[in-house]
Amino acid sequence: MSNKLFVGNLSFNTTENDLQDAFAAHGTVTEANLMMDRSTGRPRGFGFVTMCTAEEAQKAVEAMNGTSLDGRALTVNIARPREERSGGGSGRGAYSGRQNRH
Repeated sequence: MSNKLFVGNLSFNTTENDLQDAFAAHGTVTEANLMMDRSTGRPRGFGFVTMCTAEEAQKAVEAMNGTSLDGRALTVNIARPREERSGGGSGRGAYSGRQNRH
């Protein structure tokens, strides 16, 4: 089992320190990250918390899932491994390559 947790439904006012403090009551937090929108620099409303052990992670899920942080009911579960993204494609999207000529 992994010791990395997905934390969703976060308030845009929640900071990484808020996340760390909330989860520290349930074990040793080794890392807390908020995911940010690349174009706007604003939080995306979810993040990841890494606990020291898988046992602590499980305890944190049981304790924190559904609890309120900054007025929002958190969704907390064990993070799934990141899926490989295909970087491929032709780079042209829906463009067919044909041009309208009059």
